[in-house]
Amino acid sequence: MSRVINTESVGKERTQLIRSVVLALRELLKKGDVDDETRDLAAYITLALASIFRTIDISVSAWEKRGYWVKADRFRMDWIWTDTLGRALRNALTVEDWSSVAMISAQIMQKLKDIDVPQRHRIGAPWIGAWVKLQSEIRSQAK
Repeated sequence: MSRVINTESVGKERTQLIRSVVLALRELLKKGDVDDETRDLAAYITLALASIFRTIDISVSAWEKRGYWVKADRFRMDWIWTDTLGRALRNALTVEDWSSVAMISAQIMQKLKDIDVPQRHRIGAPWIGAWVKLQSEIRSQAK
């Protein structure tokens, strides 16, 4: 029997999410006024940062099994910003405080400034419908 190789790792998922967040941030910064696409973009960034944060413990668990505690802690510290800025963006979106959304988006862009997404990418527009998804998540958490 041959070895099974998992091509869909959480690291690859995290990389794809980061690139899509950078692309969404670029599009969000181009927007001048608040419309449905602006809401979708900001909501997608919030949801993607939450997904990125969920991948951290999965990545770190392999290192902890081997006793690489310092490496695991450093990795967690490097990515903790996804949770804090994601929650802050979610809170700002909940009350539709667009000045805070712009400020938090700039902080996220600063964190991801070294990520390069080519002009001819195959990411598409994953943010379409994200506002509705975020609203349904908020309603389900409130119950």
